[in-house]
Amino acid sequence: MQPNAIASTSLGDTNSGQQHQHRGPTYRKVLDKRKRPIRGLWERNGRYYAQITVEDANSGLKQVKRLPLEGATRPAQAVAQLQELLTQRRKGALPALKRTPKFAEYADQYFNYYEQAKDAKRPSTLYTERIAINHWIEHLGHVRLNQITRALVNGYIAKRQAEGLAGRTVNLEATCFRNVMNHAIDDGWITSLPTQNLRPLKWTPHKRGLFTTEDIDRLCEAAIKESKNGREFADYIRLLAHTGARMSEALRLRWADVNWDVRQLTIGADGLAKNHQSRVVEFNPKLQTHLQDMYSRKAPDSEWMFPSPRRGERDRAAKTFRETLLLARKAAGLPKFGFHDCRHYFISMCVMSGIDYMTIARWVGHQDGGVLIGKVYGHLSNEHAQRQAQRLSFGPSPACDAAMANS
Repeated sequence: MQPNAIASTSLGDTNSGQQHQHRGPTYRKVLDKRKRPIRGLWERNGRYYAQITVEDANSGLKQVKRLPLEGATRPAQAVAQLQELLTQRRKGALPALKRTPKFAEYADQYFNYYEQAKDAKRPSTLYTERIAINHWIEHLGHVRLNQITRALVNGYIAKRQAEGLAGRTVNLEATCFRNVMNHAIDDGWITSLPTQNLRPLKWTPHKRGLFTTEDIDRLCEAAIKESKNGREFADYIRLLAHTGARMSEALRLRWADVNWDVRQLTIGADGLAKNHQSRVVEFNPKLQTHLQDMYSRKAPDSEWMFPSPRRGERDRAAKTFRETLLLARKAAGLPKFGFHDCRHYFISMCVMSGIDYMTIARWVGHQDGGVLIGKVYGHLSNEHAQRQAQRLSFGPSPACDAAMANS
C-alpha cells in the first residue's frame, strides 16, 4: 500500500511545470509479536483501521474499504474487531459501510424526510423543531452522530441556561434533539441515545394573568367597530373562550362538527388536532347560546364555522385573525391579550366552577388526565375554596332546624 499523497501544480510559476508533493499522515501495516504484518489491519495516527472487501448490495460490485475501528487502543483489540467484521460479512450481516454523517448533515436529512412523508408531522411542528435544531447545529453540527457524547449534550444545556433561557424552553429543545437522534437509531447510524436518562430541568410555570368576561366583551365590541371582519373575529374569540379550543383547531371547525341532538361539539374531527386525536366538548349554556347565534348568521355557501372572507368560488376556512386582534386589542386597551388567553380563561372558569380536573383535561385535549391542570391552575382552586369557606355558617338555619327535627 503506497502512502497517501496529493499532487498539485504550483500556481506561482506557470512555466516551470514543477509539481509539489503534499504528504499527509500515512497508513502503516500493524505488526504482530514476530514483526509480521497482520493481514487487513492498518494504523494511522494512533488509530486502527480494518481493510476488507465488501460487495455493494445494489450494484453487486466489490470494493475494498478501510474502516476505522472505534475504541481499539491495542493490536489485540483491533484484531478482535477485524475478525468480528469478517464474521458479519460471511453471515451477510455486515452493517452499511458508510461514514457516519455529521449532526448538521443528518439534521437536513431528518427534515427532508418529514417534509416528504405524508401526514407524519405538521408544518408548524417542523417549524418549531427547525428553530431548536439550528441552535444544536451551532453547538455540535460538526460532530459525527456516533461521537456525540453526554458531555456535549450537558454543555449545550449549560450554555443555553447561561443565555437566560427558561428551563421549559431548554427541555423542549432537548426533546427536539432527541427526536433527531431517535431517527438516527432507526436509520442504523447509532445504537443508543446520548440523552439516555437525561433528567428534564425543573421550571416554574409562568403565572398568566386572567382576563375577565368583561375584558373579552370589550375586545369583541372593539373588533366589530374597528374591522370589517370584526363580527367573525368576535365569534371566534367567544368560541375559544367557551370551549378552550386551540387557535388552529377552532379555525378548522365545520358545522358538521356540531351535534345539536346530543349537545356536543367535536374538535379535531379532521385528525389534525394535537396528538391527532379528536375530542368532544359538551355544551355549556354559554357555548350553546353562542353556537345558536352563530348558526343563525352562518354563510349559506360555506361548510366552515369561520369561512375565509377571500374564498371566492372555493370554500376555504379563514387562516388567521391576527390583524384584527392587533386592531381590537389596541382599541380596547388590552395590549397583552392573545388568542391563548381564551384557552386560559376557559380552564380557569372550569376550575373555579369546581369541575374535576379529569373532565377539564378531556375537554381541552390534555392526555395526562388533569395533572398539568392541577399543577398550573391549582392555585385557582385553592383561592376558590377559600372564598367558598367564607360562606360556611355554623349558626342556626331552617335546613338545620328541619334536620334536627327529623333526627
